[in-house]
Amino acid sequence: MKELAFREALREAMQEEMRADERVFILGEEVAEYNGAYKVTQGMLDEFGEKRVIDTPIAELGFAGIAVGAAMNGLRPICEFMTFNFSLVAIDQVINSAAKINSMSNGQFTAPMVFRGPTGSAGQLGQQHSQNFENWYANTPGLKVVVPSNPADAKGLLKSAIRDENPVIFMESEQMYGFKGMVPEGEYIIPIGKADVVKLGTDVTIVSFGKMMLRCHEAVTALEAEGISVELIDLRTVRPIDYDTVIESVKKTNRLVIVEEAWPLASISSEVSHIVQKRAFDHLDAPVHRVTSMDTNLPYASTFVEAYLPSVERIVKASKSVLYRD
Repeated sequence: MKELAFREALREAMQEEMRADERVFILGEEVAEYNGAYKVTQGMLDEFGEKRVIDTPIAELGFAGIAVGAAMNGLRPICEFMTFNFSLVAIDQVINSAAKINSMSNGQFTAPMVFRGPTGSAGQLGQQHSQNFENWYANTPGLKVVVPSNPADAKGLLKSAIRDENPVIFMESEQMYGFKGMVPEGEYIIPIGKADVVKLGTDVTIVSFGKMMLRCHEAVTALEAEGISVELIDLRTVRPIDYDTVIESVKKTNRLVIVEEAWPLASISSEVSHIVQKRAFDHLDAPVHRVTSMDTNLPYASTFVEAYLPSVERIVKASKSVLYRD
């Protein structure tokens, strides 16, 4: 094992896949000469050259379309958005081209590609730069959606995404690029669609993904200090969702709390709640509780940012509530 920052783990994944497969290339704003807006692609222009590490204009719809066309013609592009907030400019190419070309062509064309970049709140960046669209993309047949929470998962899942025959949305927390963690040495991949049971427990199941896993870890520590045993699950992937792992945990703990950074309406937590009540209703000893961001646009003031996002306190409170200890 070795310690890597989140950005370094992502870089290693792309470097290894680009060395192994000359069809893989990356394009996006500032990925080459500037070494990436978040320094994820640092040094890659020097190693792979300007034909495989390509700076684009500020024209997301255009370069996303170029990436889709390249994928349809046998290449494996990694299309980087400077933030997934800007992917909305390109969403027609993602939803109506990449996600549908295999179906529309009756299997004659595929789009093996990755759309990747930062997502979510990163402090006081304002409403247009602080949004979560995992559920938007997860709503779309033809896409896979991955949201890793640590460097080891980021590397293993990105390698799987690059090798996948389908278009993959790969969303990285904007605040986690400097977050460090232990990463296995040598070659490894993590399968898309398999959740990780991070911690075993008996009293309550907490399910989350992405950056919110950090707050869940803090909440688990606080709950364990009060004698509450928590089973913690990292979904890793929100399309497909590993419902079986969640259901098996709920059958054991009989209680479920879902933590998600996005808005509450039509969210990933809504869907997980529905499936759990459908498949494990008789095992629930309390209603499923969700902890999400507030149902409003993110304010700029730092005090409002903290009030808007899921907090450790809210996760602890929800966990106690399903145990009727609030």
